Amino acid sequence: MTNNYFHKGGGISGADSFVIFLFHVFLEMFFSRILKHSLVFLAASAVFVSCSKDDDVPPWNPNPDPTPSPTPDPDPEPLAEKPRFMWIDAPANFPRFADSKENIATDLKKALDSGITDVVVDIRPYTGDILINSSVGEPMVRIDVWDGPNYRFHNRTATWDYLQAFIDEGHKLGLKVHAGFNTFVGGCKYYYGLGEDGLVFRDSSKKDWVTVLNLDGSLVNAMDCNDDAYCTKFLNPSNDDVQNYLLSLLRDLAKYDLDGIFLDRCRYDGIAADFSQVSKTKFEAYLGYSVTGFPNSMLNTYEKQWYAFHAKTIHDFIVRAHDAIKKVNANIQFGVYVGAWYSEYYYYGVNWASPRYNAAANYSWASTEWNKYGYADHLDFLLLGAYAGADNIYGSSEWTCQGFCQLAKTKLCGDVKFAGGPDVGNGTGWTEGGRGAAVTQSIDACINAADGYFIFDMVHVRQYNYWNAIKTGVNKYQASLK
Repeated sequence: MTNNYFHKGGGISGADSFVIFLFHVFLEMFFSRILKHSLVFLAASAVFVSCSKDDDVPPWNPNPDPTPSPTPDPDPEPLAEKPRFMWIDAPANFPRFADSKENIATDLKKALDSGITDVVVDIRPYTGDILINSSVGEPMVRIDVWDGPNYRFHNRTATWDYLQAFIDEGHKLGLKVHAGFNTFVGGCKYYYGLGEDGLVFRDSSKKDWVTVLNLDGSLVNAMDCNDDAYCTKFLNPSNDDVQNYLLSLLRDLAKYDLDGIFLDRCRYDGIAADFSQVSKTKFEAYLGYSVTGFPNSMLNTYEKQWYAFHAKTIHDFIVRAHDAIKKVNANIQFGVYVGAWYSEYYYYGVNWASPRYNAAANYSWASTEWNKYGYADHLDFLLLGAYAGADNIYGSSEWTCQGFCQLAKTKLCGDVKFAGGPDVGNGTGWTEGGRGAAVTQSIDACINAADGYFIFDMVHVRQYNYWNAIKTGVNKYQASLK
């Protein structure tokens, strides 16, 4: 007999075979007992594991899903770029653009090459006259300018459509073109006796459209005020005739092939305005009862209600303007320009925040009624003047470019996207020139804290040659998206 447990070719006796048989029986009994105890141990272990605190850990799977985990996209899509806006003020740029389509084309190309995506063309400056075709408004043919040391008028001789020239050239280049519209203004009495322009100077019957100021307890129609602080003659937002006139102009403006319309100076003329009988009557209707001590004790007795009434007036006009424009062209983006200093903007009767922002919890001058008249939810976009000085780009508070934008974001509550940025000609370090590094930094500070970048104004960019500074900032921003 042979046995394959051993080397082939080796013979064994019958006694040896019997011994080997007994040895096999012993091994079988031994390993059976070991296997039995092992299974009991494994079962107990399984019970112990299932009672652990990690009950949400799936049990071991002897047949795992053979599908491999997804691998990251080696070439992900870049993030969408945020828009960069440049304002083109009408008076400041009038000598260069009023009669020259060539200059318009040249500077729009420079804006595009520097990384600007959107321009805002001011077509109704502080005189209230217009640079569009309209059956309602008067065309602007002159404006006051500083020509070096000389203060003079610049007169327009061209008759072609000023706004249309920007639209044609801007769209050809691929820029978006918006119109800026100074709202509650009706005329200007220029400095140094140069003269005056505007509807309220041409038509004496419109004097009652002009705001009435409360100057140290004396009520004065702004037309009778010679203080340079009130050289721009603001219209009374509470006057229905004023609102209807402005809405007619906006309807004419909406007929253009624009990408957007931004209202500027859609506000009262400061805390001294408006104390006309029209405003008094409407304020009493708002309260539901007659007021006493008008005008002298108004801010003592009815302070919060007075501010809220002004905010409601502007809010309701914003709603009317939005609807009037969209009825003409639903595709036009509707927005406003506002100053970022929200803590002081109640002076002007404006609540540009979301109605969901609780200003009353943060500011002593705000009532719960004020909160209701935030108008951010009626806008498609907002331009924020984050007008800090050239040495105050970064920070988290008001009067820093970055802080202005960060704080605005909390106030807008996501109701509307916005672009913020500096006035590079406002005198707080910018007008010295040679502040290109600050311009570049302002793009980084603002575009990352907001939904876009905004710079005022093209005349200063051209004067101080900040084109390359803008380009450097835009390049840095674009590189961060890759």
